[in-house]
Amino acid sequence: MNELRKRKYERWFRAADVDGDGAISRQDVVMMGERYVQAKGIPSDSPQARQTYDTMHGFWESVIAPADADKDERVTSAGVAQAFAATFTDRARYPEELAPVADRFFDLADSDSDGAISLTEFTALDLDASGSLSRAEYHQAASEFFYGDDPDSPAIHIFGRLT
Repeated sequence: MNELRKRKYERWFRAADVDGDGAISRQDVVMMGERYVQAKGIPSDSPQARQTYDTMHGFWESVIAPADADKDERVTSAGVAQAFAATFTDRARYPEELAPVADRFFDLADSDSDGAISLTEFTALDLDASGSLSRAEYHQAASEFFYGDDPDSPAIHIFGRLT
């Protein structure tokens, strides 16, 4: 794994370690979704919120849990990097590996359901300069973050400024 991917995966880890204990747990991964649901003012017992939690449970099971060698439901930054490096090897697998998670977060962010995200922090990923982020652009950014190696891509900052 190259240095850029290590830095990107570490940035994702820091964003995902919700409780700040130095390890990612299933609860941390689900809490990522919970924080977003709360920020959007969506009731935590709504179908939209439950679908988000289910998606995040699925992400834990399919991507992160395989790196949990001792089965304590805690994975370190190195373990997450190992899991991502093992999982995100072929962009052709994006539809099954990441698209469901990206779709959930896109749908939550697209509060007016117009098919675009116009949030200021996401417009750097606006590839066609339309002033909003389409679902296709969002998927392209998520794919580039997890699979890509372009240090000049704005997508490397999707989970916060990468230094």
